Amino acid sequence: MKKKVYFSAAFLTLLIAAVPASAATLGGKIAFEGRPPAIEKVKTDADPKCKMAHPDGLASDQVIVNPNGTLKNVFVYVKSGLEGKAFEAPKEPVVFDQKGCQYSPKVFGIQVNQPLEIVNSDDTLHNVHSLPTQSQAFNLGMPIKGMKLKKTFTKPEVMVKIKCEVHPWMSAWAGVLDHPFFGVSNEEGQFEIKNLPPGQYVIEAWHEKYGSQTQSVTVTDKDAETAFTFKAA
Repeated sequence: MKKKVYFSAAFLTLLIAAVPASAATLGGKIAFEGRPPAIEKVKTDADPKCKMAHPDGLASDQVIVNPNGTLKNVFVYVKSGLEGKAFEAPKEPVVFDQKGCQYSPKVFGIQVNQPLEIVNSDDTLHNVHSLPTQSQAFNLGMPIKGMKLKKTFTKPEVMVKIKCEVHPWMSAWAGVLDHPFFGVSNEEGQFEIKNLPPGQYVIEAWHEKYGSQTQSVTVTDKDAETAFTFKAA
């Protein structure tokens, strides 16, 4: 007699979501309109190791307007349209480095319960202080070059600020989501959201200084393009 095997509704939802019948890449560009703000220089004299890495000072990374008139470090993600679907967190960690007395990446996405591997590549003391409102905060001192620690976020939240009390110019932002459909604009202002199932979505683009914008997008089984424009304050 064959034994019957039962699957929970949650498991079937995960299985269906993990293997879509068809999927597409939603690409796009973040344009910047207006006069870029003046580049501010941050003094690093308080830490000799940081001063050595940046003898002429460090440029603020809050606003980076690319040479082609686009904006870097804009977090773009599916804000709505995935209700009722579940997505397993990747086992591979997101690597978050402290290098040259800066956080890298400055802006990144990560799924709920996905490992965040925090690395100190500098031969100086750093501090990683997360400020979520939905997950438990962590505040880690990392005094040793090559030191690695792992943390996770347990609830979705856009965005979570990360700061360093040792070096106050250091800050980063994490977009914590319960799905993998997000991207960050690069040195060309471009972003990609890969493997997005067909459907109707609200896409949000978020920037640290210029806030957020949303637009509705219909995705089929073919790759599509969209665009956002942020204006100078």
